[in-house]
Amino acid sequence: MHTTPLHPRFGLVFHDVNLSDVTADHLFPEIRQAFETHSALLFRGQDLSDAEHTRLGHLFGPLENRESMALGTDVAFEVSALSNRTAKGLREADDLRLLDLQANMLWHTDSTFLPIPSLVNIITAKVVPDTGGETEIASTRVAWAEMPEELKAQLRDAVIWHRLSHSRSRISEKLATLPRMTRWPDRPWRAVWPNPVTGEEALLIASHAFAIEGCGLAQGQALIDRAIAHCTQADYVYSHKWQVGDVLIWDERATMHRGRPWDYAQERSLKSLCCSATDADGVPSVRVV
Repeated sequence: MHTTPLHPRFGLVFHDVNLSDVTADHLFPEIRQAFETHSALLFRGQDLSDAEHTRLGHLFGPLENRESMALGTDVAFEVSALSNRTAKGLREADDLRLLDLQANMLWHTDSTFLPIPSLVNIITAKVVPDTGGETEIASTRVAWAEMPEELKAQLRDAVIWHRLSHSRSRISEKLATLPRMTRWPDRPWRAVWPNPVTGEEALLIASHAFAIEGCGLAQGQALIDRAIAHCTQADYVYSHKWQVGDVLIWDERATMHRGRPWDYAQERSLKSLCCSATDADGVPSVRVV
């Protein structure tokens, strides 16, 4: 397979690969190895149906089904639509779903508030605006390796607590109090996630992070903010301008990401799914017993 760098520090672009043809034995082993070593992968010119999108997700691991997790029962899985369009038209500026999309413009890692963290996000573009609406990815692996020792020492053995409503409260208090934002109990994870394949470490952090065990709330939040600011310096960030048919895949263990604003009078529609990390992906190393 022909590849080129996505960013000087991380990531790969795959050329001439049709993801609809990928199977467990055909091309996926090479894709999975690139995922482990490069953290972010881009495939252009794809046309994934929801069924093909789901099948690709299964190759990475168990599909993350939040409704099933929350209810404790089997709920049919659906690929998530990230869109400002509804059946009635484009959402108004104060629409809570649009505000939720805006909360994703904070630097975050998906699902750190869930009982099982995410391994991967696989996201594809269906409709894109003329300008804006980029997705930015920051390598918390490269940033961690180059973090000042004084800051690194405070985080290496830290336990960080995560809460979904914490990030949503920074956008809208009304959004933060919705039942689907408050239904998850606060979740602790160890701050450093070693990759079990490469041995490289990355910082597990997100806008959902609100406290560090053993620190006062203000002190902990200040340390979290410093760490996120370090990881999101321009040298560690790739900004992706979407084209219809792009598929972007990133390692949740080694990156943060955020969306960027666009003219909400234009449609932006992406489809996304996450897969849950397993013990083989290194979950025991970040789980707090």
